[in-house]
Amino acid sequence: MSEPQSELPQIYLLTPTAFEPEDFAPKLAAVLDAHEVACVRLALASKDEYVLGKAADACREVCHARDVAIVIESHVALAERHGLDGVHLTDGSRSIRKVRKTLGDDAIVGAFCGASKHDGMTAGESGADYVAFGPVGDTDLGDGTKAPRDLFEWWSMMIEVPVVAEGALSVEIVKELTPVTDFFAVGDEIWGTEDPVAALSELIAAMG
Repeated sequence: MSEPQSELPQIYLLTPTAFEPEDFAPKLAAVLDAHEVACVRLALASKDEYVLGKAADACREVCHARDVAIVIESHVALAERHGLDGVHLTDGSRSIRKVRKTLGDDAIVGAFCGASKHDGMTAGESGADYVAFGPVGDTDLGDGTKAPRDLFEWWSMMIEVPVVAEGALSVEIVKELTPVTDFFAVGDEIWGTEDPVAALSELIAAMG
C-alpha cells in the first residue's frame, strides 16, 4: 500500500485533436521549453494514417530533442512504426495485455478508465503504467459522469499505479486534486488560449 503522494503532480501534455504539424510543432516546443512536462500524448481525432504519421513524426522530433516521452492515443501499430514511446488506450483494461505483448516491457502503456474504480484496478493488474480518470470537470462530452475527488483519494492511498486526472480542468479543480493525483493531463485547457505557455503557468501555479 502506498502513502498518499507528497510531491506535486507532474504535467502530462495532450495535443489538440486536430492541427497542422508545421504550425503546432513550434507551439509544442515553446511549452516544453518553458515548463517541465513528463509526457506528451498525441491525441488526434483523425483516423487517417498519413495525417497521424506526419503529426507523430513532427511531435516526436520536438519531444525527443527535449528528452520528453511521447505516446499516441489508441494506434498501437503507429506507435511502433513512428518510434513513439508507447500508447494511451481508451478502452479501459480490455487490450492492455495484448498491447504490452506487442510493444514490449519498455513501452509506456496507459489506460483511460472514465470514473470506474473497477476498470482502473483491472487495468493496473493487467500491467498499465498509469490509469487516467476523468473528466474531472464539467463537460458535455461522454455521458456527463465525472470522476470524483474521492476516487483519486482512495486510489492514491491504496494503489501504487500512478493516477492521472484529466478532462475539463480548471484552476479550482487543480487546487482540489493536487494532493490526490500524480499527473494532470492538460490539453484543450491551454491550446484554446492565445498564450498556451501562460495558461499552463496558471494551472501549475494552482498546485502550489
